[in-house]
Amino acid sequence: MNLKTTYLGFELDSPLMPGASPLADTLAGARQLEDAGAPAIVLRSLFEEQITREENNLYSLLEHDDAYAEANSFFPQASEFVLGPDRYLEHVRRLKEALRVPVIASLNGISLSGWLHYARLIEQAGADALELNVYYLAADPDESSFMVEKRTLELVRSVKHEVAIPVAVKLSPFFSALPHFARQLEEAGAGALILFNRFYQPDIDPELLEAAPTLRLSDPSELLLRLRWLSVLFGNARIPLAASGGVHNALHAIKAVMAGASAVQLVSVLLQRGPAYLKTVREEMAGWMTEHGYESLAQMRGSMSLARCPDPTAFSRANYMRMLQSWRPHPPIGGPTERTAD
Repeated sequence: MNLKTTYLGFELDSPLMPGASPLADTLAGARQLEDAGAPAIVLRSLFEEQITREENNLYSLLEHDDAYAEANSFFPQASEFVLGPDRYLEHVRRLKEALRVPVIASLNGISLSGWLHYARLIEQAGADALELNVYYLAADPDESSFMVEKRTLELVRSVKHEVAIPVAVKLSPFFSALPHFARQLEEAGAGALILFNRFYQPDIDPELLEAAPTLRLSDPSELLLRLRWLSVLFGNARIPLAASGGVHNALHAIKAVMAGASAVQLVSVLLQRGPAYLKTVREEMAGWMTEHGYESLAQMRGSMSLARCPDPTAFSRANYMRMLQSWRPHPPIGGPTERTAD
């Protein structure tokens, strides 16, 4: 079965790649992923805040100055980051020397501060591509949606000015006109779009009166949102699309490709079942495609997208209305209760 796909200019043996996670924090972990058939390795993100603090030599200040202790407690301390900026660059170098597959580094940030030069340093360290994980919560009432999009577009342009390697943009699903914004990102230099990053929601501890960070791995229900927007963007975007979030088995990956994905990132299921499960997903995906008469991934990609639908507007509205009208209450446990005449 021909599972080859093109992503960020690389011809990959399959669309199934491990997304940004702790699995590639070590050389041994990255080799396990490669041995399991990973066509590329995506590193976890280097955060803008890490770089900014290091450049301004603020770590010691934050850890010893009590003037803003309460505010600083919301941020991780230096020791909590697995890879600091310098170690991150060294890690990229080591992976490039040891691995045969492309190494995709990741930056997580939103501002246009001096940290952007790290994109150039990452390229010099040998990264084959760079993933921009745009994680931003628009909480300022004076900031319009136009301003949020403008900031992100300027970020992409600035990074592309710094590097020659391909740049992918990992988006949130909360942009108001995503197809239009996707086209602007393409024009700004994005080489691929990844749908979507996951916003980890903080909980509240009512006893301690603190915001409590929570971490919940993805589940298959999150795939539906990705399928919707992959199917909408496929055919409108000229750059590859990748699915990230909710893919836990071969059938999930097949759905993502049918919706329009050129690449499918797996994270939570690999954390739960180990790197070797990547090989299982690939084998099951190839088996399903053979059984259903497909000869290649390209033949299947986008087959269930809105671009293949004669009336996309009617499709999206009809599906919405049909779901609302199809719900029926379940009978009580034990079956319906007979009503007797008064």
